[in-house]
Amino acid sequence: MKNCPLISAAGVLVLIILVIIGQWQISMDRGDTAVVVMHHPDDVMGTNCALAAVVAHHKTNRAKDALDRAEEVLRRIESQMSSWRDDSEVARFRDAEAGSEIRVSPDTLAVMYAARTAFERTGQAFDVTCRPQLELWRQADQLDQEPTAAQLSEARLASSWAGIHLTATGIVKHEPRTSLDLGGIAKGYAIDLALQSLRQAELPGGLVDVGGDLACFGTQPGGQPWLVDVKDPDLPGSFARLQIVDRAVATSGDYARQIEIAGKRYSHIIDPRTGLPADAARSATVVASTAVIADIWATALSVLGPDGFDRLPEGVEALIISAGEHGRRFICTPGFRDLLTAPMPEDWECRSDGRTQVADNRTEESSSQEQYP
Repeated sequence: MKNCPLISAAGVLVLIILVIIGQWQISMDRGDTAVVVMHHPDDVMGTNCALAAVVAHHKTNRAKDALDRAEEVLRRIESQMSSWRDDSEVARFRDAEAGSEIRVSPDTLAVMYAARTAFERTGQAFDVTCRPQLELWRQADQLDQEPTAAQLSEARLASSWAGIHLTATGIVKHEPRTSLDLGGIAKGYAIDLALQSLRQAELPGGLVDVGGDLACFGTQPGGQPWLVDVKDPDLPGSFARLQIVDRAVATSGDYARQIEIAGKRYSHIIDPRTGLPADAARSATVVASTAVIADIWATALSVLGPDGFDRLPEGVEALIISAGEHGRRFICTPGFRDLLTAPMPEDWECRSDGRTQVADNRTEESSSQEQYP
C-alpha cells in the first residue's frame, strides 16, 4: 500500500479477511472434510500478516508446512527490498556512489522492471524513484514546517528514472541523490510469490494477507468464494463486502497515516509529478489478477483520482472514495460493482470508460521484459 509508493514498514490496514469460524464451518470431523489452517506470522513488512490454507482435515500438517514456506518467501522479499533495513538491496543502492552498479537479486530486478512499466502506464503517478520527495515531507513533519518551493524543486529533480539504468544483473546509479522506495510494489510482489508457494503445495485454496493487501486462489471449504470487507476511511467498520476467487485486492488511502504540519493534515501519499501530498482520493481499492498490479494501481489511483480509471489495464477493477463539496463520492468500475455481495448503493456512481483501448495500446509499446510479473 497497498503515491510515491506507500511505505512498506507501515502497511495500511484497509481490508479485513472474514476469518469467522462459523462462516468457514471448520469441522472437527476426520477424513476428507475441508478445513482452513491459519498462520499469523509476527511483524512481516512492519505490519499484520495472515496466511490461510484450505486442506483436507487429515492433511493439516501438510498445510502447516506450506504456510511456513510462504512465510519464508515474504521475509526473503522483505530482506531484499525494505527501505528500513540497512542490509537490504534497496539500502545498498541508496548508499552507493554515483556510477556504481549494484548487483541485486532476480526478484528485485523483476520488481524494478515492473515499476518502470508502471511509471509509464500510470502517467508517472507511480514512481519508485520518489524517495527524496518522501524524505523531504518526513523531515517537514518532524520540523513542523512546510517545504519551501526550492526544496520541492530539488527533491523532484532528484526523483527521476534518468538517474537509473537497469542491466541484466543489477541497477546502475547515475546520480548521487538517486534512491528508491519499493513500498508501493514490493508487498504485492511478495504476496504473489507467497501465494505461488501455497499453490505449489497443491492445496484446493489459499490466501495471503499482508497489512490488508491480499491475494487468494481456489475457494473456501464448501466451494464458497473468499469474502473481503473494505474498511470505511472515515467511520469504524466497513462499508462494502467483496467476494473474490483467484484475485488480489489492495487499498491505499490518506487516512491511515498522515503528515501534520502547523495543525494542517496532509496525506502521506506524495504525487511524484508535483512533489505535493496527493489529495485526489480518500481511498482507492483495486481488484486485479495479481497483488503486484493491485498494489501499483491502488497507489496510482490515490494520486490520479477517478481520472485514472481510463488508464486501468483490462481486467483491473477499482473503487475510489473522494471528498466533494456535498460529501463523499463513491465511484467504481462496472466490474467492481459485480464483485459486491449486496446491490450497489444508490449514491454510488458506476463509471464506464475507454480503458480497453488505452491498455492495449500501451501493451504494444512496452517490451516483453517490462510486462507486469
